[in-house]
Amino acid sequence: MKNLFLLIFATGLFMMACNKSEKVEETTPSSENPFYTEWSTPFGTPNFEIIKDEHYRPAFVKGIEEKRADIKAIVDNKEEPTFANTIDALEKSGVLLDRVSNVFFNLQGANTNDTIKAVTKDMLPELTTLSGEINMNDALFQRVKKLYDTKETLGLNKEQAKVLENYYKSFTRNGALLDAAQKEELKKIDVEISTLTNEFGNHVLAETNKFKMVLDNKDDLAGLPQSVIDAAADAAKADGQEGKWLFNIQKPSLIPFLTYSSKRDLREKMFYAYTHMGDNNDDLDNKKIAVEIANLRVKRAHLLGYKSHADYILEENMAKTPAKFYELAEKIWEPAVANAKKEVAEMQKVIDAEGGNFKLEPWDWWYYAEKVRKEKYDLDEEMIKPYFKLENVREGAFTLANKLYGITFEKRNDISIYHPEVEVFEVKEADGSHIGILYTDYFPRESKRGGAWMNAYRSRTNLDGNLNTPIICNVCNFTKPAGDKPSLLTFEEVTTLFHEFGHALHGLLTKANYPSVTGTAVSRDFVELPSQVMENWCGEPEMLKLYAKHYETGEVISDELIKKIQDAGKFNMGFVTTEYMSAALLDMDWHTWTEPKEVECNAFEKESLAKHNMIDEIVVRYRSTYFRHIFSDPIGYSAGYYGYIWCGVLDSDVFAAFKETSLFDQATATSFRKNILEKGGTEDAMEMYKAFRGREPQVEPLLEKRGLL
Repeated sequence: MKNLFLLIFATGLFMMACNKSEKVEETTPSSENPFYTEWSTPFGTPNFEIIKDEHYRPAFVKGIEEKRADIKAIVDNKEEPTFANTIDALEKSGVLLDRVSNVFFNLQGANTNDTIKAVTKDMLPELTTLSGEINMNDALFQRVKKLYDTKETLGLNKEQAKVLENYYKSFTRNGALLDAAQKEELKKIDVEISTLTNEFGNHVLAETNKFKMVLDNKDDLAGLPQSVIDAAADAAKADGQEGKWLFNIQKPSLIPFLTYSSKRDLREKMFYAYTHMGDNNDDLDNKKIAVEIANLRVKRAHLLGYKSHADYILEENMAKTPAKFYELAEKIWEPAVANAKKEVAEMQKVIDAEGGNFKLEPWDWWYYAEKVRKEKYDLDEEMIKPYFKLENVREGAFTLANKLYGITFEKRNDISIYHPEVEVFEVKEADGSHIGILYTDYFPRESKRGGAWMNAYRSRTNLDGNLNTPIICNVCNFTKPAGDKPSLLTFEEVTTLFHEFGHALHGLLTKANYPSVTGTAVSRDFVELPSQVMENWCGEPEMLKLYAKHYETGEVISDELIKKIQDAGKFNMGFVTTEYMSAALLDMDWHTWTEPKEVECNAFEKESLAKHNMIDEIVVRYRSTYFRHIFSDPIGYSAGYYGYIWCGVLDSDVFAAFKETSLFDQATATSFRKNILEKGGTEDAMEMYKAFRGREPQVEPLLEKRGLL
């Protein structure tokens, strides 16, 4: 359903803070606010040159008023409910609110500031209240129900039928069948959850920006590659500490330090800071917040007639039940842990051979894994990074899309941007016709949250012949240029770029017409398929030859290096899979509570991991106190973090279809575009998958790809 919560989730609200505030008033005259009219810009792109922070608050206030008026007009319509005067009208409602929300929540993640944080703090309770009003509007629900009860007589196409079904389910899953007292209780719970989840996210962002390890002794740089040292020097200079070296716990700084620094005490210091975000018993502590959120979700699930929050969430996913998740998890978890134990033994041998009188600890993993990799495969990141200049990798992603789907990407310098590091591309079909716009924003900064994501400034819609083409963004946190070197990516960053680009293609190539089912508006355990499948091409020799070129000489990567990359492709997969799966299990354990619990956050986490026989040498990918995916937006990936591995099964099976033919097989690519990318959420996910593959997915290709068989 196209309700406010779905809009908020899709635009990345999960990273910010919010506390309930007093009613806000509009302060900017409508004639001066750029959100009040459509932009006369190329393709209707946001006019960042005239958008100012003070425009957001009044635009939200007015947008909320207009949304309420649109809903009232639907409810007050004296005519019998029809698809046009009810469902179409709902899909078209809230134009201003959509416009301001899409810009605001994108920038809130990519380029926030104190004003944006303050607006979020004030407006989220207002948006939450509005969403509750719509979801519990009985007169509106009765119109939808009347259509749903007679849907076979309405002559709807597949997409319209799915939209109607989604609206009916959204109402019932958000309290439409509750009595008045229960509805009030649900509204109260929703506001409390939204407030707590955004407080949680704000704490994590603050923790990420707070930690700085500044070094002034060259000896402390031992083991670090020059590129890492140069990046730290640039960071220190930007922080007003020229002549020193600054490291932080954002991934482009943290992971290289853990991988190469021979200073074990400093590795431990960095690792501790990262793994204790939100767990320092201070004003940024998230332990009690996590427990409160979990308990509120249990209460919410019970109100709606579900045993647990997980049962509520998975009903709409491909998995359907928590039991199905645990069944899949068992097939992957046991071989992953077994392989991780072998990896521990290999690294311990290195430690012992070097005379190290200590047991491998979690902060040692990256460092000794790199040593084992160099020893086994004669490969380290510094050997291959020169071949992965950011611009070349991005061009490689564009080339892949062209080979698969015939589409092209043309740089546009006439479209306004919100930060100097942002670039804009027009996406076209093979015949030159316009598809949409893609923004890329690749480097970390304090105003940007960590991680990588895709969002939409405008989704593709086509109602009443009024086509709105998609405006999509990819936002990442890659290694920045340092010294006289351009941005040179690790292979993990390469796969991240292809991954997020896959999400972008999902948003760009959709042919869905209705806002609520367009693009990436699919279930959480299906949405990662279009992104993860793109990663499969990264290390293929034929693909590498197209984009992996030395940044100084232009020399194409050698067959020898390609073989090393491929040989090392299954290396450390016990760790990678165990680290991820432990987070997926922890998430599900938090959300399969059938009753509220009085627990201490860390104790519950420890119990959960011990129950699954987690090994001591690995820390869960996200500890509870900074697990933003599940605790820093009202729904997000809660009881759904497993979706990445679920989609891992799907994407491995999809890529196997290409391998059965050829790497760029046109028939397979056309089928994938037609049956998956173009359909958005217009059909059941499993049915779309079977239409492409001819059967349900199989887990064996994933296990084989990761070397876990």
